[in-house]
Amino acid sequence: MKLRHITLAAAAALAVTGAQAQTEIQWWHSMSAALGEWVNDLAKQYNESQSEYRVVPTFKGTYDEAMTGAIAAFRAGNAPHLLQVFEVGTATMMAAKGATVPVGKVLDDAGFQFDPNAYISAVTGYYTAPNGQMLSYPFNSSTTVFYYNKDAFKAAGLDPEKAPKTWPEVFEAATKLKDSGHKCALTTSWISWTQLESFSLWHNTLFASANNGFDGNSARLQVNSPLHLRHFENLAKAAKEGSFVYKGRGNKADAIFAAGECAMMTGSSGVYSRLAKESKFDYGISTLPYYADVEGAPQNTAIGGASLWVLSGKSAKEYKGVADFLNFLSKPEVQAASHQRTGYLPVTTAAFELTEQSGFYKEKPGTDVAVTQMIRKTTDKSRGIRLGNFVQIRTIADEETEQIWAGKKSPKDALEAIVKRGNEELERFEKANNR
Repeated sequence: MKLRHITLAAAAALAVTGAQAQTEIQWWHSMSAALGEWVNDLAKQYNESQSEYRVVPTFKGTYDEAMTGAIAAFRAGNAPHLLQVFEVGTATMMAAKGATVPVGKVLDDAGFQFDPNAYISAVTGYYTAPNGQMLSYPFNSSTTVFYYNKDAFKAAGLDPEKAPKTWPEVFEAATKLKDSGHKCALTTSWISWTQLESFSLWHNTLFASANNGFDGNSARLQVNSPLHLRHFENLAKAAKEGSFVYKGRGNKADAIFAAGECAMMTGSSGVYSRLAKESKFDYGISTLPYYADVEGAPQNTAIGGASLWVLSGKSAKEYKGVADFLNFLSKPEVQAASHQRTGYLPVTTAAFELTEQSGFYKEKPGTDVAVTQMIRKTTDKSRGIRLGNFVQIRTIADEETEQIWAGKKSPKDALEAIVKRGNEELERFEKANNR
């Protein structure tokens, strides 16, 4: 009996030692609700696939909060290995000299053959340095799409199988929906991203000079163009009539649309996971609306979502674990499953082809919209937007456009104010980060 106790104790000690031998990889993220479950499941799937490393995902609040918290943790010497950063934080992370290690280097150093050509170019191009090196891993890449409630369309006498493709068609449908008694015919989430940023790229029109910041920190905003003004005058008219209803900043409109309160919405392709789980109505997914008389439209939409940045100051063994996890995320079957579950883009061509071959797009009409919008050939005007202090610029856009919906500012004055205030942020960033 005594020997048996010793044997059991020895086995327990070995188990503890084995558990301690695992290299822990801390992953800070901003995914909540259904997407938070997805992140936890990915970590669980990876952890169960091998025994050398253990990825620990931790929710750190909104993208803003997570980035601020990680910067403070880095300065204190206890930063995570991986940090999820939304796309508007890219220029800020690039400017944080010494705080990050390029993903391409981490993968190469660990012996993984990193092939940028395996990824969808519009996605990887955004997160790539001028020298061609991948800076961060495109984790939950999304783009803007158009959602509509088919049941509401039926009730308003609209064809539920025919989504409005142009903005005039959207406003016409919004009027009919309102007249049929719908209190919220049209709304949007992330107003700067959907109605200024993606709107610009979709119309092959610059959001900012210097090719939207890709050519350097001298970029200045150009969202007071005749096209931008025309669009916001139309939105203002719809708001005054009650057919366009602003539901708040960020992604607040997502839950409201999923609940069936609004009939049409522009938002992230990543909302699909929420709709698939929560909606009690039949919905459709279509391309972002455009103005048909604008030359070059439609082009391609703006990348959204976030990427994973590797923070510096870790051991070679830890970086090998980070690389192993990123390599796992890149597997076609993992990518395809994530794309089909969330609505985020499959960042590799192989994952897109695997999904297509599975018949998923035929079974779930509209789920390929985000991909087809992004795999179009990009131009210098539509590659993306990479600006310093972009988070602050989006806040300015929120503040100024809210003045339009409140009837306190004309669209012209609001857009002029966005340009003036936004350029002050860009000038500040340029002075601090000359390159």
